[in-house]
Amino acid sequence: MQRILIIGAGRSSSALINYVLNKSIELGWLVTVADANPAAAEAKINGHPRGQATWLDVTKVNDRRELIGRADIVVSLLPAHLHIDVAQDCISLNKHLVTASYVSQELYRLGDEARNRELIFMGEMGLDPGIDHMSAMQRLDGIREKGGQITAFRSFTGGLIAPESDNNPWHYKFTWNPRNVVLAGQGTAQYLKDRKLKFIPYQRLFGNPWKIKVEGLGPMEAYANRDSLLYRSQYGLDEIPTILRGTLRYPGYCKAWDALIQIGLTDAGFPILDSAKITYHELMEALAPRGNGSVKDRIAQLLEINPGGEVMQKLEWLGLFRKKKINLPDATPALILEELLLNKWKLEKDDRDMIVMQHEIEYLLDGQKYKETSNLIMKGEDEEDTAMARTVGLPMGIFVRLISQDKIRATGVHIPTMKEVYEPVLEELREYGMEFTDKTVKLNK
Repeated sequence: MQRILIIGAGRSSSALINYVLNKSIELGWLVTVADANPAAAEAKINGHPRGQATWLDVTKVNDRRELIGRADIVVSLLPAHLHIDVAQDCISLNKHLVTASYVSQELYRLGDEARNRELIFMGEMGLDPGIDHMSAMQRLDGIREKGGQITAFRSFTGGLIAPESDNNPWHYKFTWNPRNVVLAGQGTAQYLKDRKLKFIPYQRLFGNPWKIKVEGLGPMEAYANRDSLLYRSQYGLDEIPTILRGTLRYPGYCKAWDALIQIGLTDAGFPILDSAKITYHELMEALAPRGNGSVKDRIAQLLEINPGGEVMQKLEWLGLFRKKKINLPDATPALILEELLLNKWKLEKDDRDMIVMQHEIEYLLDGQKYKETSNLIMKGEDEEDTAMARTVGLPMGIFVRLISQDKIRATGVHIPTMKEVYEPVLEELREYGMEFTDKTVKLNK
């Protein structure tokens, strides 16, 4: 009997846990879900005969090591900075590890030791990163195999609200970690265009988004991910002239989010003393520039926008100008914004979310230039069975099965860019409705 340990029972864990439990009878697994909130873990197990829930404070070293020691394969859904502790335990206790988070340099440094112990450590096995890697590599390898020379690669992904559930002026609701949404893009984004490096500092990132057209959905917009150059080598694109990875949003979102940045509401760097006692209106008064007129007028002047225009309407809808107390002690502006958005952007019971992914690959073949576009559009069913949970959780679950059945030979620390991983995972994902549509057109030389 193999033992699967899943650490974390949060927002994106449902599809993973359901997949592993569904496979447990067929494959002889015993599944343990560990969380600091044991009630959440119990709810996800839902009385399954081969599942058990347990409490775990992951900072308690002995408790963590005891649980990992009893497992064969560990799946960590913890915040990214906590993976290294789990990974080091997996090394010392000889356990395989799967995560959906970006692989840190600390984790990569464990590669030789994991390989020496014949352990499989797979990171970035979710949606973005994850499905984006696998689907991109499948298409890039296919173009190379027929002799194509790749000249440009652009990839965009967005976790969005489905059109039928879109009922707020921001056209957005939370389907993943709200903190990451509020802090998205901080730092400097970099990408490559026509062999020239391009840098976009955070304060300019949302101000001028790319216009993207997604077949079946229409116009969208995208802002650049922090480091589009990170995967050049893994994708075999070291010599490519143009590479860009970005995040998709509905039109109008980026300009309004840029307003929040310019006002200072995404700043996580300083606590506001007595923030629990002040109102949102007083917070905006404190952030507004000096001058005549109302707080709204001065904020509009700061942003150089129409006081009655679309962006100001979005800010008002959030409740930023209400004379309602914030009720968060010593909170940063970013935390105040996050708590406000948690209520305004909450998924309702019957809401359907939507994952959109688009790859654009330009290449030369036999003297002709082509562009291949691959699209994935997938919708969830409700607030629990979300497309986000499926696309993050199912790739990890499928990979756990592949390890369990000895179908993976790549020991060490990896991301899913190799054919032995992406082919079986993408094939099974199609059974769950994750089907890409591909279109290739000739371009003018």
